[in-house]
Amino acid sequence: MWKPNQPGSSSQTPNSEPTRPATPATPSFESSTRPAPAATPQSSNASSGEQATIGKSLVIKGEVTGSESLYIDGKVEGSINLAGNRVTIGRNGQVAANISAREIVVLGKVRGNVNASDRVDIRSEGSLTGDVTAQRISIEDGAFFKGGIDIRKPGSNEAKTANSAASTEKAVAVQA
Repeated sequence: MWKPNQPGSSSQTPNSEPTRPATPATPSFESSTRPAPAATPQSSNASSGEQATIGKSLVIKGEVTGSESLYIDGKVEGSINLAGNRVTIGRNGQVAANISAREIVVLGKVRGNVNASDRVDIRSEGSLTGDVTAQRISIEDGAFFKGGIDIRKPGSNEAKTANSAASTEKAVAVQA
């Protein structure tokens, strides 16, 4: 069926291939979005929020702040402050930072204190070395955790909780 001597068939194939690389040149989240509903995700992103991603090969040193959720699969050193949002450390993620967010999910390695206004979740592949302050904490079987835990009740004063936290941390650290 293929006839290399026909100029029409050979000229159409090269023309269709160069247009394909132009499409993947856009960010991966845009290439997965269909052109017709492109206006719809923009309006829904305002209500549901977006998630930024730090890829495997990226290394960030310094302070990370913002108003959207963050997925870390690379390396971050410094501090991460995303109040009201979720921080997820992926399986390849390595974080040497203090983290402050609404929700923190650990699948990779974290070295530093974490402060969550809602919950901290350490999955079975995850490793956390540092103190945890949160309303709720979940540590799956197989996860590594070394540090203190301060369970903060909703609406309680942080100063009052901090005084009783020192004795709680020592008791928890001894039991762990």
